[in-house]
Amino acid sequence: MELLLIFLIGILYAAGIYLMLRRSMVRLLLGIMLLGNGCNLLIFLLGNITKGKPPVIAEHAKTFTDIYADPVPQALILTAIVISFGLTSFAIVLLKRVYLLVNTDDLDGLNTPEEEDL
Repeated sequence: MELLLIFLIGILYAAGIYLMLRRSMVRLLLGIMLLGNGCNLLIFLLGNITKGKPPVIAEHAKTFTDIYADPVPQALILTAIVISFGLTSFAIVLLKRVYLLVNTDDLDGLNTPEEEDL
């Protein structure tokens, strides 16, 4: 299972970097999204995948002795998903506005009018 996740993380990173190096704004955004998903999987993998009980201590026990699943990586990933959703929605609106103003998706075509006169 871990080996499959390692290959998936590598594919997501490679595809994300490839898309970020393209000249299209939409491909840049898709590359950032793929990199974010690869980072989420990496955090999940580094959190030691363990099939266990939730980390709840019984009333009569003083410590927890069974194998339990660590909730911290899951909380970090959930927070990262929410932040990446907000960033992605803002970037989509921003890209749409830029496309309406410039009429191009090419990053090289985003020169300001002052630069074109020189």
